[in-house]
Amino acid sequence: MRAVDATLAILKRAGVNAIFGLPGGPVIPLFDALHDDPDIRTYLVRHEQGAGHMAEGYAKATGRVGVCTATSGPGATNLVTPIADAYMDSVPLLAITGQVGATRVGTDAFQEADIVGITLPIVKHSYLVKDADELPQALMEALHVAQTGRPGPVLVDVCVDQWAKEVAVPDQMAPMPGYSPPSGAGHPRQVQAAARVLAAAKRPVIYAGGGVITGEAAAALTRLAEVAEIPVNTTLMGLGGFPGTHPLFIGMPGMHGIAASTYAFQESDAILAVGVRFDERVLSTVMSEWAPHAKIIHIDVDPAEISKNRAAHIGIAGEAAATLEALTEAYEALPERHDPAARAAWRERIERWKRDFPYYVDQDESTIQPQEVIQAIYRITRGDAIICTDVGQHQMWAAQHYVFDRPRRWITSGGLGTMGFGLPSAIGAQVALPDELVIDIAGDGSFEMTLQELSTVQMYKLPVKVVILNNGYLGMVRQWQELFWEERYAATSFAPFQPNFAHIAAAYGIPGVTIEDRGDLEDALAQALRTPGPALVDVHVNPMAKVFPMVPQGKGPDAMIVGGPARTDAG
Repeated sequence: MRAVDATLAILKRAGVNAIFGLPGGPVIPLFDALHDDPDIRTYLVRHEQGAGHMAEGYAKATGRVGVCTATSGPGATNLVTPIADAYMDSVPLLAITGQVGATRVGTDAFQEADIVGITLPIVKHSYLVKDADELPQALMEALHVAQTGRPGPVLVDVCVDQWAKEVAVPDQMAPMPGYSPPSGAGHPRQVQAAARVLAAAKRPVIYAGGGVITGEAAAALTRLAEVAEIPVNTTLMGLGGFPGTHPLFIGMPGMHGIAASTYAFQESDAILAVGVRFDERVLSTVMSEWAPHAKIIHIDVDPAEISKNRAAHIGIAGEAAATLEALTEAYEALPERHDPAARAAWRERIERWKRDFPYYVDQDESTIQPQEVIQAIYRITRGDAIICTDVGQHQMWAAQHYVFDRPRRWITSGGLGTMGFGLPSAIGAQVALPDELVIDIAGDGSFEMTLQELSTVQMYKLPVKVVILNNGYLGMVRQWQELFWEERYAATSFAPFQPNFAHIAAAYGIPGVTIEDRGDLEDALAQALRTPGPALVDVHVNPMAKVFPMVPQGKGPDAMIVGGPARTDAG
């Protein structure tokens, strides 16, 4: 069959049912083949960056590979940001790009860009297909690499003159001898050593990240925590990997995490880290001051992460679910386990921190507080929604005040911190799960970066809901300027001009409403969320509201600002 038909056959064999993209000359053959294919739906986007983030949202909501496509040159380079975002957050993504003819590669032909070279540092693997016979194997390998081991993005760049050539499609992928990510549980001796450390600990904490979700390990994590009676922190990317309403749940740690999480780490004598990178947003910039008394057990499917940022006393390379299950079994088999009274006392100490230092909510009755908006959304949805966000203050408020009990209900940009991620990722999640309530909680600054994808929402009748926390600022930068730059709000205020987002929504045929009065908030949100189709609510919130707690850049965890000028230290 033609190489382009082989491409669709291989994608369908892998379970792909949606592709997000925008056509151009070198990918016209691909779009032409998709035009008559009933099994893979094409979603025409308004910007290639949107296509990449839609594929990410699809992948994060399902765990399956998200697929995006773009033409050569600027089309391909517009995918760089979502590819980098997927790399940082371990998202299984396949980007298929068009390239100039094979004989013209390297000649600076029209719309030629070395997208393989450009993306080399931000992909798990990449292919430049100049010979059609190589395309089927390249695609099968790309799909396999993207979703095995530590997931990530893979790029397949196809020269335009190869699509129409006849190729054979093998029944299965040829072996990849150079690619063998860890599978199954980690080494039994390391697992047993970890069980002994946890049993002997008086103040243990579990530190769980996005690897728990990508590794489908939420159930295994919950079982271990309950058996060993160990409190659990989940990172920004790990929210939902452990039930947020569970009595053992502490909260989100890090720069803007709940104070109890940081205090627990600082007082702990053993930390079980699962699927985390030990990044500076959790450990703070002065990493040596984080958890100074704790023995570190680090479980990760990517061996390169173990002891990369923080030395592990026990490193275990293995899949999260299998390793946690083996660890639970090893723990239960110990002749002597933990002292229940000591664990109860440790949990009570953490609960006291949670009571004394809850997430900060600004107190100003003259304006709507952004935290109130998130709390209202949680009440109305009863926690049963997929929440997508952009990046900034609104992202942190959503993470703090919306409680996630299940994995894959929280979709955000973590490692790269990409503004404009929210709306397209919500579209991808809605495509993947059409019967779910999908809400994009956006900031006004982030929303303007990709709001043109409202056209995609309306074109495909996707019932995505958008709630904008509109403070008229690039809020997170403004907060830093207020606290550390003598209130010099350089290039962060939109006061000179701010569009009417409800009117913009109306231009796309989407009902929109502007809310400025607290008394109107709950009803407006409830009405928008029960609307059968898409809807937008632009909530004007306190422009000076801040995200607390906060660990200032360049400081250690003990410098955490708990909330407001009068509450800078819990002691």
